[in-house]
Amino acid sequence: MKKLLLATAVIASSSLSAHADTFGTGANQFTLDFTTIGNPGNAADTTGYGSVGYDYRIGTYEISQNQLNSAVASGLAHVTAGAWTGDKPAANMSWYESAAFVNWLNTSKGFAPAYNLTWSGSTWSMALWTASNAGYDANNEYRSSLAKYFLPSENEFYKAAFGKSDGSGYYLYPTASNTAPTAVTSGTASGTAVYNQGWIPPGPASIYQAGGRSSYGTMAQGGNIQEWQESSSDGTNNNVNDQRMVRGGYWYTAGDPLDSSTRSSFGPSTDIVNLGFRVASVDVVPEPSTYALIGLGALALVIAVCRRRA
Repeated sequence: MKKLLLATAVIASSSLSAHADTFGTGANQFTLDFTTIGNPGNAADTTGYGSVGYDYRIGTYEISQNQLNSAVASGLAHVTAGAWTGDKPAANMSWYESAAFVNWLNTSKGFAPAYNLTWSGSTWSMALWTASNAGYDANNEYRSSLAKYFLPSENEFYKAAFGKSDGSGYYLYPTASNTAPTAVTSGTASGTAVYNQGWIPPGPASIYQAGGRSSYGTMAQGGNIQEWQESSSDGTNNNVNDQRMVRGGYWYTAGDPLDSSTRSSFGPSTDIVNLGFRVASVDVVPEPSTYALIGLGALALVIAVCRRRA
């Protein structure tokens, strides 16, 4: 019986941390692959970034135009993207549009939205969460603690890109190396990235063919397209008008913007051809009713087995 209860607990736990999450329905169904980032409580790098006190997941890949199109067809409103098609990255994405995408991911699955966004006529705006809101976090007034999906903070992005998966420190580049990656137009070879290609086509590669992986296993956190972070430029997340952080370089840039020391920022309404994003996630605590259902299911299984043995 102890083995049965343990197996039931393992099944319940693994169902809460699946590698890929599915969204949309029917012909508009799509999945997002996530990579788990462990080693909670790790020390920051010498740059001051990368310390995260909890396990989390981050998108293995950038968000593609196909995925954005499927979300729009499934109900995501007031979000568009341009320049690229298919499995190339969704670009011309403002911070607000990226935040609206992750809000839709949450609400489409029954979770609280991450950001307090408002669409008014033709523009997005955002308000801080306050102590009167469920999920308020005084240390991060941008993000609701009840949300499962969100834009990665600068620390969450940094750790996944540059951190060593054994928790022993950091690399200089997001390809698990202290040496600049080899510039390519596409592919998945270790130690490569999509950058230094000039402005003319082909532009960014497919999100699944955008270079070698980080130590944790993510792709294109350097090169292909620059990516929004949740964080304000001063890291406090207490002013909605602050610029938002961007990292990673893109297909056009030379190598330096790919390294761990390079940071840049834009206003949250900026939507230029080289700006995209990826999604991060944590497991949120299930409602008490969820625990009750898991417990009842386990109990029913135990009773059934006991009856068979009787």
